Amino acid sequence: MAQKVVVVGAGLCGTLLAIRLAQRGYRVILTEKRDDLRKMENVEGRSINLALSDRGFRGLRLVGMEDEIRAQCIPMPGRRIHPLNGEEFTSPYSGREKKFINSVSRGGLNISLLDKAGSFENLEILFNTCCTGVDYDSATASFENDKDGKAFDIKADFIFGTDGSNSAVRKSLFAGSHRLLFSYSQSYLSHAYKELTIPPTSDGGFRILKNALHIWPRGGFMLIALPNLDGSFTVTLFLAHKGENSFENLSTAGELQDFFVANFPDVLPHMPDLVNDFFSNPTGLLATIKCHPWSAGEKVLLMGDAAHAIVPFYGQGMNASFEDVVVFDELLEKLNGDLKETIGRYDSIRKKDTDAIADLAIDNFYEMRDHVADPVFQRKRQLEMKLEQTYPDYLSKYSMVTFKEDIPYSKAMTKGRAQDEKLMDICSQIESVDDMIIEQLYEDLKTIFY
Repeated sequence: MAQKVVVVGAGLCGTLLAIRLAQRGYRVILTEKRDDLRKMENVEGRSINLALSDRGFRGLRLVGMEDEIRAQCIPMPGRRIHPLNGEEFTSPYSGREKKFINSVSRGGLNISLLDKAGSFENLEILFNTCCTGVDYDSATASFENDKDGKAFDIKADFIFGTDGSNSAVRKSLFAGSHRLLFSYSQSYLSHAYKELTIPPTSDGGFRILKNALHIWPRGGFMLIALPNLDGSFTVTLFLAHKGENSFENLSTAGELQDFFVANFPDVLPHMPDLVNDFFSNPTGLLATIKCHPWSAGEKVLLMGDAAHAIVPFYGQGMNASFEDVVVFDELLEKLNGDLKETIGRYDSIRKKDTDAIADLAIDNFYEMRDHVADPVFQRKRQLEMKLEQTYPDYLSKYSMVTFKEDIPYSKAMTKGRAQDEKLMDICSQIESVDDMIIEQLYEDLKTIFY
């Protein structure tokens, strides 16, 4: 009889994992504490859309869903920068053609995954089923039904915790008998976020440039916007909790209006529902979670945000979680389908890369907020574009992270930071990239990226 697997959490990572395990022939029970997303009108507290790139598509390709999801995406070849004083401009993500990230609906993507999961006879989905704990010695998960309050257990051969940053499975591991060997850290940025909206025009069109990730960098805070298929944009305000420019000082409609007039005057006319959106939507926290080990008793494993939640500024949270599934599947294949050994060895292979993307995401927060409109940084990006256009083997840090699924995050971080340091030093000493003899620069950089 096929081994029985419980996957706790039917978000993006958990549902993709459940699909892949079902494809491999396991008996899978996928549980979710919320109601069926396909029956819900909205999901409070969840980002409306996400940036999907090559690593994420690799996971979707694994389960045969790449083409289906690409049809739901809006390509974004670059950032559209909106300075406070000066003309807006576009900064490409890559010097090569057909390299772009994609705006995709979180809900639409999750629904597609759930529909795929529901097509397997060996995959059962239980909604309104809240995990209350896991006994990792016996691989037994305890649950409570949110509708009738009934408690029950599910005994399995293996349990996967993909239940997000507030993971009940992780809490059980931390509370278990090996808790003194369980390392856990949760660090918050001093900033929080609020989701807002730019609605479509009356005829369903886009009010601002469609194919771009828009950024209004203001040095200490920022606004970003990603396009949706219906012509709207999901807008996110990143602002400090306290201080001069902070959520603390935006407690009335007048204060909010004055703040946007002073800092985001070009976008304000496109946001007729600003006041209602701001005071109706929750203020979200921005946390990085790292822990170790991810497994217990070789029967229970954490994956996705349950193991490594990151801040959203590299657009890699979902992509990293999908890549978790790919790396796990490759290891399982290498170990001839030995699920127990795969669980035991997985985090020793994967953790260094998820730690790296967590650190890179924080780096990118400061880059987007403080540097994208800086002349030195702009010259550095122009030089990177010129290098990528001229030399097929040259890759910027952003390209290594976003467009090269075969380069581990840890390697991209090490090489990318070294490149950034060298290029920023060069660009601080020149007035134009046209002054550069890039042949010599390329030869110097080869010592870093080879």
